[in-house]
Amino acid sequence: MKVVIQRVKRASLTADGVPHGAIEKGLMVLLGVGDGDTKENADWLFHKLSVLRLFEDENGKTNLSLKDVCGGLLVVSQFTLYGDCKKGSRPSFTSAAPPALALELYEYFVEKCRAFFPFVETGVFGAHMEIDMLCDGPFTVTIEH
Repeated sequence: MKVVIQRVKRASLTADGVPHGAIEKGLMVLLGVGDGDTKENADWLFHKLSVLRLFEDENGKTNLSLKDVCGGLLVVSQFTLYGDCKKGSRPSFTSAAPPALALELYEYFVEKCRAFFPFVETGVFGAHMEIDMLCDGPFTVTIEH
């Protein structure tokens, strides 16, 4: 599994043209599921996200977690994180999980997030989505497991 995490001042998305989710200060997480990923991968990534300190404290140091700042979380499924551009001019997505596995692990990850974080919004799996966000920093990290 792979995630791209962006600290945002706000983020919202539409799915197939319909407004779906919006957060204020928080994190937008793009989640990619690879072929062969398991719930153990999702558990590890969730734990890492739950303790990750990406927000500044009163001294300007990144010592605060999403939960510490009562921030929002927007989780969006993003199979294109597994796009392989090494050969040719079009990405290959053969490393991405099949849709059934990707949906299962995406929903599992979101469920864990909702049980821990106070405000969680999501995209719509498999839908065409448009995301509007105001990056804060910009502050972006990637994690893979």
